[in-house]
Amino acid sequence: MENIYKQNRINYQLKLDEIIRGLDPDAPPSLLMHCCCGPCSSYCLEYLAQYFSISVLFYNPNIFPEDEYLLRKSELMKLLCKTGYRNPVTVIDCDYLPETYEARCSSLADEPEGGKRCTECFIQRLEFTARAASLMHFDWFCSTLTVSPHKNSQLINQIGYRLSEVHNIPWLPSDFKKRNGYLRSIELSKEYGLYRQDYCGCRYSVRTDR
Repeated sequence: MENIYKQNRINYQLKLDEIIRGLDPDAPPSLLMHCCCGPCSSYCLEYLAQYFSISVLFYNPNIFPEDEYLLRKSELMKLLCKTGYRNPVTVIDCDYLPETYEARCSSLADEPEGGKRCTECFIQRLEFTARAASLMHFDWFCSTLTVSPHKNSQLINQIGYRLSEVHNIPWLPSDFKKRNGYLRSIELSKEYGLYRQDYCGCRYSVRTDR
Protein backbone atom coordinates (compact mmCIF):
# COMPACT_ATOMS: atom_id res chain seq x y z
CA MET A 1 0.00 0.00 0.00
CA GLU A 2 2.73 2.50 0.91
CA ASN A 3 4.17 2.29 -2.62
CA ILE A 4 1.00 3.93 -3.96
CA TYR A 5 1.76 7.10 -2.05
CA LYS A 6 5.10 8.39 -3.23
CA GLN A 7 6.68 11.08 -1.15
CA ASN A 8 6.69 14.05 -3.53
CA ARG A 9 7.37 17.07 -1.33
CA ILE A 10 4.53 19.53 -1.79
CA ASN A 11 3.72 22.58 0.33
CA TYR A 12 0.08 21.84 1.16
CA GLN A 13 -0.25 24.97 3.26
CA LEU A 14 0.28 27.04 0.10
CA LYS A 15 -2.37 24.96 -1.67
CA LEU A 16 -4.79 25.68 1.16
CA ASP A 17 -3.95 29.39 0.99
CA GLU A 18 -4.84 29.41 -2.70
CA ILE A 19 -8.20 27.74 -2.08
CA ILE A 20 -9.08 30.12 0.74
CA ARG A 21 -8.28 33.15 -1.43
CA GLY A 22 -10.88 31.96 -3.91
CA LEU A 23 -13.72 31.64 -1.35
CA ASP A 24 -16.60 34.05 -0.95
CA PRO A 25 -16.52 35.25 2.69
CA ASP A 26 -20.27 35.86 2.58
CA ALA A 27 -21.04 32.30 1.44
CA PRO A 28 -18.79 29.92 3.42
CA PRO A 29 -18.72 26.43 1.89
CA SER A 30 -19.49 23.38 4.01
CA LEU A 31 -16.60 21.29 5.29
CA LEU A 32 -16.64 17.86 6.92
CA MET A 33 -13.59 17.77 9.16
CA HIS A 34 -12.39 14.48 10.59
CA CYS A 35 -11.19 15.24 14.13
CA CYS A 36 -8.99 12.94 16.18
CA CYS A 37 -9.12 14.82 19.51
CA GLY A 38 -9.76 18.18 21.14
CA PRO A 39 -6.18 19.51 21.22
CA CYS A 40 -5.55 18.84 17.53
CA SER A 41 -8.95 20.27 16.63
CA SER A 42 -8.44 23.48 18.58
CA TYR A 43 -6.13 25.23 16.12
CA CYS A 44 -7.72 23.69 13.01
CA LEU A 45 -11.15 24.99 13.99
CA GLU A 46 -9.85 28.40 15.03
CA TYR A 47 -8.22 28.69 11.62
CA LEU A 48 -10.75 27.17 9.22
CA ALA A 49 -13.99 28.31 10.84
CA GLN A 50 -13.13 31.78 9.57
CA TYR A 51 -13.76 30.52 6.04
CA PHE A 52 -15.95 27.39 6.23
CA SER A 53 -19.13 26.16 7.84
CA ILE A 54 -17.73 23.07 9.58
CA SER A 55 -19.16 19.78 10.76
CA VAL A 56 -16.79 17.91 13.04
CA LEU A 57 -16.69 14.14 12.50
CA PHE A 58 -15.37 12.11 15.43
CA TYR A 59 -14.57 8.77 13.79
CA ASN A 60 -11.63 7.03 15.44
CA PRO A 61 -12.06 3.24 15.81
CA ASN A 62 -8.31 2.98 16.38
CA ILE A 63 -8.42 4.54 19.86
CA PHE A 64 -7.75 2.11 22.72
CA PRO A 65 -9.16 1.48 25.27
CA GLU A 66 -12.80 2.58 25.22
CA ASP A 67 -12.33 4.82 28.25
CA GLU A 68 -9.64 6.70 26.33
CA TYR A 69 -11.95 6.99 23.32
CA LEU A 70 -14.72 8.48 25.46
CA LEU A 71 -12.30 10.84 27.18
CA ARG A 72 -10.97 12.20 23.90
CA LYS A 73 -14.47 12.66 22.58
CA SER A 74 -15.58 14.46 25.75
CA GLU A 75 -12.58 16.79 25.50
CA LEU A 76 -13.55 17.66 21.93
CA MET A 77 -17.07 18.45 23.10
CA LYS A 78 -15.63 20.56 25.94
CA LEU A 79 -13.63 22.57 23.41
CA LEU A 80 -16.70 23.24 21.31
CA CYS A 81 -18.71 24.31 24.36
CA LYS A 82 -16.03 26.82 25.38
CA THR A 83 -15.37 28.40 22.00
CA GLY A 84 -17.21 30.52 19.49
CA TYR A 85 -16.42 30.81 15.80
CA ARG A 86 -17.28 33.16 12.96
CA ASN A 87 -19.14 30.41 11.08
CA PRO A 88 -21.23 27.52 12.44
CA VAL A 89 -19.51 24.42 13.84
CA THR A 90 -21.60 21.30 14.45
CA VAL A 91 -20.74 17.73 15.50
CA ILE A 92 -21.37 14.36 13.89
CA ASP A 93 -20.69 11.59 16.38
CA CYS A 94 -19.93 7.98 15.42
CA ASP A 95 -20.19 4.66 17.22
CA TYR A 96 -17.09 3.16 18.79
CA LEU A 97 -16.21 0.21 16.55
CA PRO A 98 -12.68 -0.94 17.44
CA GLU A 99 -13.26 -4.30 15.76
CA THR A 100 -13.22 -2.56 12.36
CA TYR A 101 -9.76 -1.19 13.10
CA GLU A 102 -8.48 -4.53 14.39
CA ALA A 103 -9.78 -6.35 11.32
CA ARG A 104 -7.77 -3.99 9.18
CA CYS A 105 -4.61 -3.52 11.20
CA SER A 106 -4.01 -6.42 13.60
CA SER A 107 -1.92 -8.25 10.99
CA LEU A 108 0.40 -5.21 11.03
CA ALA A 109 0.97 -5.30 14.78
CA ASP A 110 4.74 -5.56 14.44
CA GLU A 111 5.04 -2.56 12.13
CA PRO A 112 6.88 0.45 13.58
CA GLU A 113 5.05 3.66 14.32
CA GLY A 114 4.69 5.60 11.08
CA GLY A 115 4.79 2.39 9.00
CA LYS A 116 2.18 0.38 7.12
CA ARG A 117 -0.16 0.08 10.09
CA CYS A 118 -0.42 3.86 10.39
CA THR A 119 -1.02 4.18 6.66
CA GLU A 120 -3.94 1.74 6.92
CA CYS A 121 -5.30 3.68 9.88
CA PHE A 122 -5.17 6.95 7.94
CA ILE A 123 -6.90 5.33 4.98
CA GLN A 124 -9.66 3.85 7.13
CA ARG A 125 -10.53 7.12 8.83
CA LEU A 126 -10.23 9.29 5.74
CA GLU A 127 -12.19 6.83 3.61
CA PHE A 128 -15.08 6.95 6.09
CA THR A 129 -14.92 10.75 6.09
CA ALA A 130 -14.85 11.01 2.30
CA ARG A 131 -17.79 8.66 1.93
CA ALA A 132 -19.81 10.53 4.56
CA ALA A 133 -18.98 13.90 3.01
CA SER A 134 -20.11 12.68 -0.39
CA LEU A 135 -23.35 11.15 0.89
CA MET A 136 -24.22 14.26 2.90
CA HIS A 137 -23.29 16.61 0.03
CA PHE A 138 -20.57 18.61 1.74
CA ASP A 139 -18.47 20.91 -0.40
CA TRP A 140 -15.14 19.67 1.04
CA PHE A 141 -13.62 17.17 3.46
CA CYS A 142 -10.38 17.23 5.44
CA SER A 143 -8.71 16.00 8.64
CA THR A 144 -6.97 17.50 11.65
CA LEU A 145 -4.28 14.79 11.43
CA THR A 146 -1.75 17.04 9.68
CA VAL A 147 -1.40 19.32 12.72
CA SER A 148 0.74 16.71 14.47
CA PRO A 149 4.51 16.81 13.91
CA HIS A 150 4.43 13.02 14.33
CA LYS A 151 2.14 12.49 11.32
CA ASN A 152 3.26 12.36 7.69
CA SER A 153 1.33 15.22 6.09
CA GLN A 154 2.58 14.35 2.61
CA LEU A 155 1.10 10.87 2.95
CA ILE A 156 -2.15 12.07 4.51
CA ASN A 157 -2.75 14.57 1.70
CA GLN A 158 -1.96 12.01 -0.98
CA ILE A 159 -4.49 9.62 0.57
CA GLY A 160 -7.01 12.45 0.75
CA TYR A 161 -6.63 13.30 -2.92
CA ARG A 162 -6.95 9.66 -3.93
CA LEU A 163 -10.17 9.25 -1.93
CA SER A 164 -11.43 12.53 -3.37
CA GLU A 165 -11.36 10.95 -6.80
CA VAL A 166 -13.01 7.74 -5.62
CA HIS A 167 -15.89 9.46 -3.82
CA ASN A 168 -16.19 12.56 -6.01
CA ILE A 169 -15.77 15.01 -3.16
CA PRO A 170 -13.05 17.70 -3.01
CA TRP A 171 -10.24 17.16 -0.52
CA LEU A 172 -9.12 20.26 1.35
CA PRO A 173 -5.31 20.03 1.51
CA SER A 174 -3.51 21.05 4.65
CA ASP A 175 -0.36 21.01 6.68
CA PHE A 176 -1.74 22.52 9.85
CA LYS A 177 1.56 22.25 11.71
CA LYS A 178 2.90 25.01 9.43
CA ARG A 179 2.93 28.58 10.71
CA ASN A 180 3.19 27.34 14.29
CA GLY A 181 -0.16 25.55 14.09
CA TYR A 182 0.98 22.80 16.41
CA LEU A 183 2.35 25.30 18.92
CA ARG A 184 -0.94 27.20 18.78
CA SER A 185 -2.81 23.97 19.52
CA ILE A 186 -0.71 23.59 22.68
CA GLU A 187 -1.54 27.16 23.71
CA LEU A 188 -5.26 26.63 23.13
CA SER A 189 -5.21 23.32 24.99
CA LYS A 190 -3.78 25.10 28.03
CA GLU A 191 -6.24 27.97 27.67
CA TYR A 192 -9.25 25.64 27.62
CA GLY A 193 -7.86 23.06 30.05
CA LEU A 194 -7.88 20.21 27.54
CA TYR A 195 -6.44 16.78 28.27
CA ARG A 196 -3.46 16.09 26.01
CA GLN A 197 -2.90 12.37 25.49
CA ASP A 198 0.61 10.89 25.60
CA TYR A 199 0.18 8.30 22.87
CA CYS A 200 -1.28 8.36 19.37
CA GLY A 201 -4.32 6.21 20.04
CA CYS A 202 -4.15 2.52 19.18
CA ARG A 203 -3.00 -0.26 21.50
CA TYR A 204 0.17 -0.66 19.47
CA SER A 205 1.11 2.98 20.00
CA VAL A 206 0.59 2.55 23.73
CA ARG A 207 3.31 -0.06 23.56
CA THR A 208 5.72 2.08 21.54
CA ASP A 209 5.00 5.68 22.52
CA ARG A 210 5.13 5.36 26.30
